[in-house]
Amino acid sequence: MRTLILALGLAITSTAWAHNCPNEMQAIDAKLATKPQLSKENADKVAKLRAEGEALHKAGKHTESMAALGQAKKLLGI
Repeated sequence: MRTLILALGLAITSTAWAHNCPNEMQAIDAKLATKPQLSKENADKVAKLRAEGEALHKAGKHTESMAALGQAKKLLGI
């Protein structure tokens, strides 16, 4: 019974994590709307990582998407 509960908990957690990609993209977009002070190089990196994260999310690769979006957020300071 404990194994079943643990497995169910892990499944729910991983599903919740997978659906967090849109929230991360939204946070990046909100920060970009404030026109943060970024170098041209970092602004280009953020745009590339944001697009990559969205593409990976749409492809069902949520772990990779979250990694790319996390890098973009780090560059933005969020």
